[in-house]
Amino acid sequence: MEKFKSFITEAKDEKYRVLVISGEPAKGGLFYTAKRFVDEAKAAGHDVYVAHPTAYIRYEDDAFFVHNVDDKKGFEISSLDTVAFVRRSVTIKKSWSDMLSQLEKIGICMVNSRNSIELASDKYRTYLKLKDFGLTQPNTVLIPNKDGVEEALKTLDTEFPIIMKTLEGSKGVGVLFVESERSLESLVQLLYAQDKNTDLLIQEYIKTPYDVRVIVLEGKVLGAMRRDVIEGDFRSNVSQGAKVREYKLTELEIEQSLLASKAIDGSWTAVDFIPSENVEKDPPFILEVNHSPGTRGIEEATKENLVKTIIKYFTDPDNRISVPTQCGVFEVINVKPFGEIVAKFDTGNSGRSVLHAEDIKITGKKISFKLRGKRISARIKEFARLRTGAGLDKRPMIELDVDFAGTVYEDVEFGLDDRSEMSTDVLLNKGTMTRMNVMVNPNRKYVITTKFTIIKD
Repeated sequence: MEKFKSFITEAKDEKYRVLVISGEPAKGGLFYTAKRFVDEAKAAGHDVYVAHPTAYIRYEDDAFFVHNVDDKKGFEISSLDTVAFVRRSVTIKKSWSDMLSQLEKIGICMVNSRNSIELASDKYRTYLKLKDFGLTQPNTVLIPNKDGVEEALKTLDTEFPIIMKTLEGSKGVGVLFVESERSLESLVQLLYAQDKNTDLLIQEYIKTPYDVRVIVLEGKVLGAMRRDVIEGDFRSNVSQGAKVREYKLTELEIEQSLLASKAIDGSWTAVDFIPSENVEKDPPFILEVNHSPGTRGIEEATKENLVKTIIKYFTDPDNRISVPTQCGVFEVINVKPFGEIVAKFDTGNSGRSVLHAEDIKITGKKISFKLRGKRISARIKEFARLRTGAGLDKRPMIELDVDFAGTVYEDVEFGLDDRSEMSTDVLLNKGTMTRMNVMVNPNRKYVITTKFTIIKD
């Protein structure tokens, strides 16, 4: 915990807008953790709005607003200063989750992203992803249909008792302890009779008196707690009445927990595991990664105000990272005043962005050049020395406005060069792509835009 505190000590103390997306409990009010975030954010002086899953997003007067159905005024949001904390209730319906996609498109910092949420919500997808990262887990097998029990048991290759889970579920709901093949077959038949589209998996049972939950925020451990198995039960969920206490992690357990959180690309997660017999040498058994951790148990165990710490972390704008949009290697940008031009999005270019220029004339700190038959004059910002395939090159740097996918990026820096032998008139660097918040798929072209009206490709 002390290491994490030092991690945020130097954060810039900047106010931001907090959007808590949460359902309402049956009796009104807010769920415990959602309310904790609201209270701590308000105490820190941030503007706070609780949006329910049925909320809608409106664009007016160059600004975006989130509205609950009974709220005409709404809450203004911006990619510059808004963080959205997403609670589990939003994932119940696809239409509710679609709001998350809208927020991501606007560029809002999401805790967590829709992709991370949907990955963590599916226990078998999580299992496969953790497996890709080489993490130790209980053997797990999917039951594809009501007649697939026998084959699934063969693949699982373990003795009873075993654990059966629904693919989606939280707080210990949808987790069953099964003591025989006959019981398993009966349960599967019953569940399929109730819902023919039910999704089930079976898992090796590892007997343990307790498991461990680790809270991870952006690649740092925030805290850990031991959860004792409930007497007469096999579960250890706090929501089911499990007792908790602080747990001291080994270096190996820290490493494995961080990898598990990374596997689902989570911003704020809870990693649950069963410790190995030799905690110093052998990795733990990762059980699952939770995308919407509750805070009651962990704060009780650690005696720390972890919600306050999380709110504090995002006061630094550098920590408010939005979800990148996939783009192709080639996309159309509008370079003012030249119009639409095909640009190559080059992830290997850590230097400067480059713009094709013809008939260059330099007078003092001014430069004039032609592109596509149009001549303009601009101020030279500097001369940059760049290493190219031909050796060191000295290029004049200018700034131009660029319109890409409906957003104008002012003062984008370009080095001028003859690109007549290249495939495109524009080469964009990593810095510009970061500013545009795009992630390049090297196997695709024109994912976001079209080249239909472009003369030169």
